[in-house]
Amino acid sequence: MALAASNAALLLAACGVIEGVGGSSDAATPKKGNDITVGLLLPDKDTTRFEKFDYPLIKQRVADLTENKGKVLYRNAEAKMAKQSRQFAEMIDAKVDVILVDALDAKAVAPDIQKAKDAGIPVIAYDRLAQGPIDAYISHDNELVGQVQGRAIVQALGDKAATSKVVMINGSVADPNTALVKEGALSELQDSVVIAKSSYTKDWSPTIAKATTEKAIKSIGLNNIAAVYTASDGLAGAAIDALKEAGVSKVPPVTGQDANLDAVQRVVSGEQYMTVYKSFLLEANNAAEMAVAKVQGRSIEFDALTRDKVDSPTQDNIPSMLVPVVALTQDNIKETVLRDDVYTVKDICTPELKADCERIGLE
Repeated sequence: MALAASNAALLLAACGVIEGVGGSSDAATPKKGNDITVGLLLPDKDTTRFEKFDYPLIKQRVADLTENKGKVLYRNAEAKMAKQSRQFAEMIDAKVDVILVDALDAKAVAPDIQKAKDAGIPVIAYDRLAQGPIDAYISHDNELVGQVQGRAIVQALGDKAATSKVVMINGSVADPNTALVKEGALSELQDSVVIAKSSYTKDWSPTIAKATTEKAIKSIGLNNIAAVYTASDGLAGAAIDALKEAGVSKVPPVTGQDANLDAVQRVVSGEQYMTVYKSFLLEANNAAEMAVAKVQGRSIEFDALTRDKVDSPTQDNIPSMLVPVVALTQDNIKETVLRDDVYTVKDICTPELKADCERIGLE
């Protein structure tokens, strides 16, 4: 719908129909043509979607929108905030036209965003809400992500939920999405299950998540853990490894987020109960549209892409787009990642998973 609204606005602007209505008076007069550079800063490589989907999708969409004249200058912080700060400086020195940043640390990145602003470079927060003077924000509805995860656990536990002990392994406290996801999860879990242990995971590190699970097993007892809430697929895989290494006879329900290929395969095999599928295509394509529209001065079209408003600790009413999410289980793999061409059946159904795939109708 957002893409359709954007395309309609672009068409009207080209016809001169809506100049000066609902936006600035120069809405139909681009500041710059198609020869633009979009700086893209992503936070880590542990989350496979960033390298495999987000960067290629944004790169392709920028090219499509600019008749192949626009380019993307890409850097990955590899989970090091100091490195992301240096990369930010690189973008400013390179005089990119706009920066899309998925902040590793929302608070620590604020001075870098201010420097970009001082240099006249607009900044759009991508996937995670950053502090500082950002021009726009695009992500998924992160509170809904947590709600979907928490609801899945309650449903999996059924009549035993009220007395069931659940371990919560949340994301990085430096990521503002973590608080939103946790809040959403607690809205479903708080009065429905027994939260036996809850902790954060620095830098979304799977190694830390595994250690957290091992400690939970020792303190609660392997057979007393009825479910493990983990905020992402990377954390889910680590928790499942710890449970299996401890000798669990059957892995209890474990949640995830991102629909990483290995997570989808764990869902197929039954080791991971669910993951949250967030359309990479919608988020990345709309982010690219925002970036190009902002650089070219098409404020009306830019507004059409940002119908939501979000507040950060340093800024109110940030123009935003919140992309919807869906719980991915064995029942809807065809209607999610396969339908959207994120993966193929061949990608998911390795020889080891052949019987599991046949059992759930993936052939």
